[in-house]
Amino acid sequence: MLRMVGALLVIFFCSTTGRAMAQSPPPESAPRNILWIIVEDMSADFHCYGESLIETPHIDQLAERGIRFTQAFTTGPVCSASRSALITGMYQTSIGAHHHRSSRGSEKIHLPAQVKLVPELLQQAGYFTCNQQGLSEPPRPGKTDYNFVWSPSIYQGMDWRERPAGKPFFAQIQLQGGKLREGANWPERAQRVLGSLTDPQRVQLPPYLPDDPVIRSDWAAYLDTVRYTDWEVGQILERLKKEGLLDSTVIFLFTDHGISHIRAKQFLYDAGIHIPLIVAGPGIQTGQVRDDLVEHIDIAAATLALAGVEVPNWMQGRNMLATGYEPRRYVHAARDRCDETVDRIRAVRTARYKYIRNFYPDRPYLQPNAYKDNKRIVQVMRQLYAQGLLDAAQSLIMAEQRPAEELYDLESDPHELHNLVRDRNYLPVLIELRGELAHWISSTGDQGQRPESIYMYDSDMKVYLESVEKRDPERAREIEKNIQWMKARWR
Repeated sequence: MLRMVGALLVIFFCSTTGRAMAQSPPPESAPRNILWIIVEDMSADFHCYGESLIETPHIDQLAERGIRFTQAFTTGPVCSASRSALITGMYQTSIGAHHHRSSRGSEKIHLPAQVKLVPELLQQAGYFTCNQQGLSEPPRPGKTDYNFVWSPSIYQGMDWRERPAGKPFFAQIQLQGGKLREGANWPERAQRVLGSLTDPQRVQLPPYLPDDPVIRSDWAAYLDTVRYTDWEVGQILERLKKEGLLDSTVIFLFTDHGISHIRAKQFLYDAGIHIPLIVAGPGIQTGQVRDDLVEHIDIAAATLALAGVEVPNWMQGRNMLATGYEPRRYVHAARDRCDETVDRIRAVRTARYKYIRNFYPDRPYLQPNAYKDNKRIVQVMRQLYAQGLLDAAQSLIMAEQRPAEELYDLESDPHELHNLVRDRNYLPVLIELRGELAHWISSTGDQGQRPESIYMYDSDMKVYLESVEKRDPERAREIEKNIQWMKARWR
């Protein structure tokens, strides 16, 4: 199925709340290498972002060499939607790539003719483009996870060492991040590399999670994945230094979305969409901390500008490194179908407030979803809720229905626990953000306004079921049951 999008009229609002801006490289600058280090399933839990229980010296040093953005947000809280937006510099909702792991089957999504992927544009500018998974030797192809038809030719290799002599490179290195703790040999691997493991009794859980041994152990394992990621970043930086490339390479370090946890990944609370973002390298002023709002699609625009490529007028990302850059007043995010689970949630955020619109308020937050329901942390939460052992904050995500609208004052309520929609004191804020979200949906051509085609859903589910059936027939049956649950409520 072809999904073609016409010209997009995008109107954004601006403010002047950021700190000093970095300078764009002058046109006469020699081409710089550009490296994206993309980490999976990880929130801004590095030491330089305020996590005090663990140390992340390599990432902290990278931040000191450049800019640390404190208010960066992904436009989608799940990997394929997020990555589809990142690689195009466009909202996934504008290009029809908003449903997780879509376009896998016989029904396909095609990008608008004018939209080109960042590596393609950089190739045209003379860059060698490559994408590698982790630090493996020999190198393996890196994760892509794009929800549309694309050509593998956008990547010319897996490692920058494959480039012709003297040619600048654009490289992506994909790190597993928070997913590492799902591996069967994770504790041993972490112990071997890190020399110690984080003590579960010392972790500080967010207030929406219960003080349970399973939850504590999982959070400690997650913090060890943060430490391990820091070690991997150290290995990458050391390699660049040994090869004489560190001073000629601009590095972007960020994650695709937040931690994989019950109220984070797949949801539009900050735990799911707030990400770390560090930019360092030649032409980037050192020691900066930027507090203005940034969307991760802005990385695409900034990357092109650093390479001397004019940012296309169809691209919705902005070059946040430009001289005279005017910071965003709002950032936006969207959650749609994840695997077999149909949903539609939209959010708009300012520096202080978050507005969330739930388009399926009659459904539970935790709709049936085999991926999440088979996580031990989710199972424990369900058990504790059934036993009446969760407090009010911990029970929020367990509700059988959800409010159509949510409004949070992030200054006083950073964990988004107190919905202010019915508080008349916040009525002006509610009206503003409700209107802004409606404007964004309309002006960006949000394709989630129309339900997903049942043909596309069936096409993707067929591939999904076949892949799961090979390794876990019992889970495949669970997915089939969930699919029928969704179809009975289709709209």
